[in-house]
Amino acid sequence: MRRATAWLLLVVAMVFGVVLSYPYLGLDIENSRLEMHGSLHYAVLAAHIFTAVVALVIGPVQFMPKVRAHRRIHRILGRTYLFAGVLPSAVAAIPVAAWSGRLVTQIGLTTAAVLWLVTGGLAYRAARRRDVRAHRAWMMRNYALTFLAVTSRILVPVLLLAQIAVGGAGAGSIGDRAPAMIPIGQTLGWIINLFLAEILVRRVRAPARSRGR
Repeated sequence: MRRATAWLLLVVAMVFGVVLSYPYLGLDIENSRLEMHGSLHYAVLAAHIFTAVVALVIGPVQFMPKVRAHRRIHRILGRTYLFAGVLPSAVAAIPVAAWSGRLVTQIGLTTAAVLWLVTGGLAYRAARRRDVRAHRAWMMRNYALTFLAVTSRILVPVLLLAQIAVGGAGAGSIGDRAPAMIPIGQTLGWIINLFLAEILVRRVRAPARSRGR
């Protein structure tokens, strides 16, 4: 990944990190953007959001060449990303999805959480084996799932505007349709992100194979 791309991802991640976490900084259940079913639900949701922001912000830093060059810093940040970000956030996402009461969210978000854990585990295993190429590929896939926090929030308004464009909805009904679009945006988000990540992974591998011939 190019340095400019990593910096752009970092800026976007920081902006969205503030937007996502701000309503929960006061730990006031009344400020939740989602309907809550009790204090436990709120606590798990807040934990999911705060740890997701940790992963969202640290991820781009790990792709920066200067950070990768400092192995100790890269290792510390990587473990923080996985064990203080991805792992707790993915685990918390499963009950959050179950409590949503929406089948698409339950299936889509749970699948994303499982893939998040699996790709993170494979990235960690590759790092332990000192397989740099595999580690980098799995981390790209893993961060693609992390970036769902951004993509889904971009897709929802795009989907709503698309409905207006094709005449399926009026501008006045956008607010009513938004909740139904969130699960679709979440599911499409991680599918699109993984697809794009796989393209990047294959582009990185292609020059390496050419040099090996």
